[in-house]
Amino acid sequence: MCRIGFIGAGTTGTALAVRLSEKGYSVVAVSSRSLSSAQKLARLINNCRVCRTAQELADVADLIFITTPDDVIPRVCCEVEWHEGQGVVHCSGAHSIDILEPARHQGASVGSFHPLQTFASAEQATNNLIGSTFAVEAEAPLLPKLKELASSLEGEWIELKPEDKVLYHMAATFTSNYLVTLIKIALDLWQAFGIPPARASQALLPLLRGTVNNIASVGLPNCLTGSISRGDIGTIQEHLEILKTRCPEMLAVYKELGIHTIPVALAKGKIDENKARDLKFLFTT
Repeated sequence: MCRIGFIGAGTTGTALAVRLSEKGYSVVAVSSRSLSSAQKLARLINNCRVCRTAQELADVADLIFITTPDDVIPRVCCEVEWHEGQGVVHCSGAHSIDILEPARHQGASVGSFHPLQTFASAEQATNNLIGSTFAVEAEAPLLPKLKELASSLEGEWIELKPEDKVLYHMAATFTSNYLVTLIKIALDLWQAFGIPPARASQALLPLLRGTVNNIASVGLPNCLTGSISRGDIGTIQEHLEILKTRCPEMLAVYKELGIHTIPVALAKGKIDENKARDLKFLFTT
């Protein structure tokens, strides 16, 4: 049986190690810059040893996941002596397998295995991991193994080329990170009429869930609702005027997002080209 080890015991490493162990894979070792973090992860998995160094772990595992922060991955790869027959995999969404070239040069197979998921804590990461999509990049014989791992975790996989990784990661940033930013903007607007953030969050969450449900059930562009989708020029003019007087720092963001929403509204078919030109004029003047 393939012996799996993890260098790095943070949120991603913990989630993958725990879930792969639950699916019957042999997770035999973990190492981390923080000994206490490695010990904490090892306690969650039967017969998992704590290794004091990355080299010690590499000496006892066949498939090694480097689940450190992105900037640390190249250094870890360079410091370890690898050998033929091993698989060395990083979990960065932004970097290609090129950063593992030192391992490949020594005869190891290299790959990337990125869970397309948001991980705020180790516990939350473990709960969210099952069913996620995994972006994989590798060559045979490692590529089929990574696809198998994704399927074992009840997820889908997509295969990426090196030149795809930054665009892929940026799309995830728009979907997850910038969504948080947009919610922060909405909470700030609610504070402008006296509703504190905690209460505003609870009020907006059902709307957010409804939007996600619409994306899942009817997809783009039909899931788009609101003033732009209907071509409500008067309402949008009111939005712009109130932003100018009460929240001018939000005006540019509102206009930019509006411009990018017009094509979605056109595709939905609720507005025509004339209305689209009127909307674009509002957002660009």
